[in-house]
Parts: sequence; structure tokens; C-alpha cells
Amino acid sequence: MSGVSLVLRSTRVVTPEGTRAASVAVAGGRVEAVLPYGAEVPAGARLVDAGDDAVLPGLVDTHVHVNDPGRTEWEGFRTATRAAAAGGITTLLDMPLNSLPPTTTVAHLRTKQEVARPQVHVDVGFWGGAIPGNTEDLRPLHDAGVFGFKCFLSPSGVEEFPELDGEQLGESLAEIAGFGGLLIVHAEDPGELAAAPQHGGPAYADFLASRPRAAENAAIEGLIAQAKQLGARVHVLHLSSSDALPLIAAAKREGVRITVESCPHFLTLTAEEVPDGATEFKCCPPIREAANRDALWQGLADGTIDCVVSDHSPCTPDLKSPDFAAAWGGISSLQLGLPAIWTAARDRGHSLEDVARWMSSGPAALAGLSRKGAIEAGGDADFVVLAPDETFTVDPAALQHRNQVTAYAGKRLYGVVRSTWLRGDRIVHDGVLAEPSGRLLGRND
Repeated sequence: MSGVSLVLRSTRVVTPEGTRAASVAVAGGRVEAVLPYGAEVPAGARLVDAGDDAVLPGLVDTHVHVNDPGRTEWEGFRTATRAAAAGGITTLLDMPLNSLPPTTTVAHLRTKQEVARPQVHVDVGFWGGAIPGNTEDLRPLHDAGVFGFKCFLSPSGVEEFPELDGEQLGESLAEIAGFGGLLIVHAEDPGELAAAPQHGGPAYADFLASRPRAAENAAIEGLIAQAKQLGARVHVLHLSSSDALPLIAAAKREGVRITVESCPHFLTLTAEEVPDGATEFKCCPPIREAANRDALWQGLADGTIDCVVSDHSPCTPDLKSPDFAAAWGGISSLQLGLPAIWTAARDRGHSLEDVARWMSSGPAALAGLSRKGAIEAGGDADFVVLAPDETFTVDPAALQHRNQVTAYAGKRLYGVVRSTWLRGDRIVHDGVLAEPSGRLLGRND
């Protein structure tokens, strides 16, 4: 094989055909071939032997709030992508809100790309936004390469990114369906939220009651009806309510073009463990009870839930006041998603192949990233080398995202990231990061 520059060898390489001892040959930033473990190393190629550490495809995280420019003190492209790389993520998609300006026009997209380009440690793509009054901007954004469009059905928390009402949702969804695009939806029904008891203060039980499962269920039911009527492709973001799983499963069986994600915090944390005033655990929709978490795992195991992504939504520490009603809602977990999910998955009898499907190939398929998410010939040579049986205790000071606030502080997790590789280059090695070398991606890349 000519042109092979690297052979990465391990007794546990996670491929679409299963986990096996193998040597992965890399040429020109792509996987040239997955060879038998003892295959001869081509002349001039560098051999890196990972021993018994597992080699997984680099993770793809399609739900990250970078907030840059405009709220860079919350998070920036340099710090977010450092955290991603340290956590084994080699591709992320940036959400269109919390930056100023939001990604709701082509001009705003270009502004964000200019800021991001020199800073990124991993490959980065962008979602566009669907808000009231920007229907005419959706097709130009699609043509400019965004991967799809995010909307809210209830207030987003920032005034520059308003929610869509039912009529506006139908208008945006019809436009997006007309050019074959994807709408990704924060699905909480505003009427159900308004009817729920609203109490300020530090009690997590009060906050949980203010964001009932019924809000998610009603919004998802309405979204399914709209998608079915229009033949549109939709994706449910950060599913928290397990009650919605039968609705989604039935819609899939009927041929509705719907996918759904959940997040590490919904799959690994529970309402019962959230202390009052601990607003590092606040997110919308909320972390629910242990029985709900267990049902989400069943939905993940049976394929109703398609992928697991972070919904990394950071802020400055001062915005995490002890009042759950006033505090910013968002979990910072970009660097910790892989070990958090692996710790819970191994306890439930799942394999590293399952984790790779949920966190690599599943999100890559959602975004249409055909060269990402799998270790196979022709794909980008993006890898994470993981010591799956080693543990560490989460120290917020050791995290790479800008503000070291995390709901995982003090947790003992399985899975230590030894190294992360982007297109055949090692960008993290034993916690040390190389200079930024990521690329900006468009939908057709």
C-alpha cells in the first residue's frame, strides 16, 4: 500500500463489523485499510501500538453551544474544541443560538465561521436557526452549508432567538421540507409549561414540577403530526421524558421521518441525587427520576433513541445562582460524555460497540457526515484511544472548557482517554493538546 504514513494497532479496534485485534492503516488523512493485527507495516509508515487500549472512531457531537462570538466569556471555539478533543470528540456541530449574532442568516454564519476558523482543535460544522420572520433565510443558509435548522417551541432563554408558534413551525417546516432539509427541535409545549406550578427558589423538586413530562410529550406529538402531514424530516433534541418513547416508536413504524437524541446527563444522573441549590444540574428539559432514566436506556437499547450527544450549554459561574428558576439552564459535559456513558453502559451490560454506535456513527448519520463515525476504509482517520477499564475522579479544575462548572464533579468514571486523532494526526496525547488543526465543515463535505 503506497502512501501509508501511519499504522495504529490495538488488540481492540471497534469497527462496524465488530471489535477485533487489528492494524489501521492511514494514508492522506483517511483510513486506507483495516488490516489483520500482525500485518506487515508498510515501508516508511510509523507504527503506534495501543496495546490493549481500545481504538474507537472519533466521537461526533451534534449538539454543542459554543456561544462565540458575543458570549465568549461563556464558551469559545478554542476552549470548547479543546474540551472536545480531550474527551475523544473529533467533530462537533455548533448550535445557532447563544452567540451574538445567532446563526439565522448567511451573513451571521460567515461571521461565526471567521471567528471559529483559526481556533478549532477539532472539525466543526454549524446548524442554522429557524425563528419567526426568517423563513426566506432558510434556503440560503442551506445552500451555504448548514447541516439543518434548530427551532424552539417554548422560550429559548435568549431574546435574540425566539420560539416558533404552531403556525410559524408549519411555515418553517414546509419551507425546509421543500429543499430536503432537516429541522431539529427543542420540544417543550409552552401551554403545558404555563399550566405547571412555577416556584422560585433552591428546591429541585419545585423546578422539576415546573417542567413536566407532559410538556415534552405534547410538543413531540404535535411535531410528529406536522412531520407526517408534510413528509418532513425532523429530529427531537435532548429527549428527557421516557413517556414520549412509545409515540416516537410508533411514528417510526408508520414511516414518519423522525429521529431522536438523548444526553449523558439524562442517562447517568437522576433527580433523586440533585441537591437543593445545586444548579449545575439545571437543564431544560430537566433531569428526571431514576425510573425515567432506566426507561430511556431501554429506548436507547431498542433503537428508538438514535444517538447520544452532549447538549454542552455552559455559562459563567455567576449565572448558576442557587435559585433554580433564575439560574441559567445548561449542563457542561463536553469532555466527560464518553466516560460518563461508558461507565453507565458497562454496568448495564452494553459494549464499546454500542457506545460507538450511539456517540459516533449515530450522530454522523444524523448530520450526513459520511466520512465520520466509523473506522472503515475511505473514512477520515479520526480515532479515540480509550483505556476502558481505568478510572478517574472528575476534577473540575482539570476540564478544558472555559468555566469549570460541571454536574459530574467528584464522580468516579471508567474510561481514560489516552489520545485523540484527527485525520491521522494525534491532537491529544496523555492530556497534552497540540495546536489547533481542525477544519470547518459544510453539509456536503
